[in-house]
Amino acid sequence: MEKKKLGITSFGLHVFAMVFMLLDHLWATLLTDQHWMTNVGRLAFPIFAFLIAEGYFRTRNVKKYMGRLFVFALISEIPFNLMTGGGWFYPYHQNVLWTFLIAIVCMIGIDKAKASGRNIAVKIIWILLIVFGGWLAGTITFVDYYGFGVLTVLTFYAFHGKRWWDYFAQIIILYYINVELLGGLYFEVNIFGVTLEIVQQGLALLALPIIWLYNGERGYHKKWWQYFCYAFYPLHMLVLYLVFLLYVTLH
Repeated sequence: MEKKKLGITSFGLHVFAMVFMLLDHLWATLLTDQHWMTNVGRLAFPIFAFLIAEGYFRTRNVKKYMGRLFVFALISEIPFNLMTGGGWFYPYHQNVLWTFLIAIVCMIGIDKAKASGRNIAVKIIWILLIVFGGWLAGTITFVDYYGFGVLTVLTFYAFHGKRWWDYFAQIIILYYINVELLGGLYFEVNIFGVTLEIVQQGLALLALPIIWLYNGERGYHKKWWQYFCYAFYPLHMLVLYLVFLLYVTLH
């Protein structure tokens, strides 16, 4: 009998990410005074971004992988619009599955550039253009986390190992993305009489220790669970919106 590895499986990471996301969306819709929920919710996106990069490396059919994401991106758009914009149509913000699809297109392009017969300088230029194109596409289409969300996935793609420099690069790049580029909302914490200002989005870096505990195993992976992970995204947003609508109607 094969000995199980210590750490967190892909199943466990999905559970963490979904719980963190649910807390964040509960705060955004029903429990707006519970700010700790959105603080904890900052951890969701980096975990999902890592899982997308991991899924890209492990999938046996990237076209089917993208196809599932595309179908659920379409399904999720109306619940996302209802939850974030309060209407069926909301062109100023698109759901996170589009972010992941752009990132996968970039990863495919980078792999093709690396495998091409061009010299190293030309390869580097092509890779940089692809990364910039992914950032630009995410920014101008208003996907969730914009182009910086695409760059987060590409960070986990580029530094996917368990070497010290992979961890170091993830910390530095994600710090720059979340604190310097996406930061802006601060909250104060008093520790032993000393008041500290913390960038809320910077809490996303706390997801890294959880990601680093990943043991490379899938864990529980029945077919129903796979589709539940996809369906959970649009379903929970729709339920939250309907509960919010009911609350507003009754009050």
